[in-house]
Amino acid sequence: MQDMTDKFNTEECAHNLCLILGKEEKEYLPHYVTINECLEKLDPEELQKFRKHIIKKLLRKRSFEHARFLGEYWMVIVDATQLFCFNEKIDEHCLRKTINKGTKDEKTYYYHNVLEAKIVLGDNLIISIATEFIENENEDVEKQDCERKAFKRLAKRLKKDYPRLPICILGDSLYACEPVFQICKDNRWGYLLRFKDGSIPSLAKEYQTIVGMGENEEKIIKEEKTHKRKARESVKHEMKWVSELYYEGHNLTVMELKIEKDGEPEGSFQWITGLPIRGKTAWEFAQTGRKRWKIENEGFNIQKNHRYDIEHANSLNYNAMKNHYLLTQIADVLLQLYENGIKGLREIKRTIKNISSDLLASFGRQLTREDISYTEKRTSLSIS
Repeated sequence: MQDMTDKFNTEECAHNLCLILGKEEKEYLPHYVTINECLEKLDPEELQKFRKHIIKKLLRKRSFEHARFLGEYWMVIVDATQLFCFNEKIDEHCLRKTINKGTKDEKTYYYHNVLEAKIVLGDNLIISIATEFIENENEDVEKQDCERKAFKRLAKRLKKDYPRLPICILGDSLYACEPVFQICKDNRWGYLLRFKDGSIPSLAKEYQTIVGMGENEEKIIKEEKTHKRKARESVKHEMKWVSELYYEGHNLTVMELKIEKDGEPEGSFQWITGLPIRGKTAWEFAQTGRKRWKIENEGFNIQKNHRYDIEHANSLNYNAMKNHYLLTQIADVLLQLYENGIKGLREIKRTIKNISSDLLASFGRQLTREDISYTEKRTSLSIS
């Protein structure tokens, strides 16, 4: 934040920001210390509400209908990640982990995790829709907070904020369990989750038995792919699935995908879902199931290593930490929209890298009312 203060606290930046916001002109912008003091006092729920307002506006535009799974469900990918790690306790909400217990090398780490839900609006447009911080109520709790507990709170938030939104939850094998199935059933959501044999052993055994008897359904998709400076590649997608597997009152389907490239095994995946799979929809299920990695790559990986450095603690105050993270998610929504489909940007035909660089540099140039006149006009949003 010190670096941003040094770069942006100039007369030109102050003038431009006040001009864009339509506010009385100031000689300088707030120092990062002042910003942190504000974020220490701000209720994070206010930023959650602001993001909800943005998401609802986007969905009402109906510009992203093509992104619906099976033409009905909005895909919401859930996953957790670690934000900060410290060698000493900085607040009572820290999670903690002790390694090498009972030895001279025993050490306790203190850290903060977050559970994030991102909605898929396009192949390159994955934006934050809800956030739940994984935190201990106080330092004396017997059992620490965890990802599954946080999911219960996240699901409650999603249902409250978007009560009529048809959602399909995508998640890793941690979510392949009865409590998650029940939450989705109660909320009338679909789910498509990674499934490992150890997730529900009895169900995995039943699936393998039925496949071994040849009573499963299957479909094969073959593709010929051409790459620059590479030979033509033959890809085979073999899908198998078994429906009507009953577990704790839930009617489930287990699906398996095996991929071969030029006759050699390339990879295999397995999912569990409460939605019915048919021959005509099997390929869409397989493609959708593999989208779960997007929250790791286009979400956390980019935000940690390429764009926002979200693992850097801009404040040691826990409330301010939360607000910094939420502000980053809101900024990412706006930047992705800016990069991925505003009509004016398509006409300019600039690369995403150049667009981002130009956007950052523009704050340091003197702007006039004419330069920003387009922001006062109504526009439409179209993402392909």
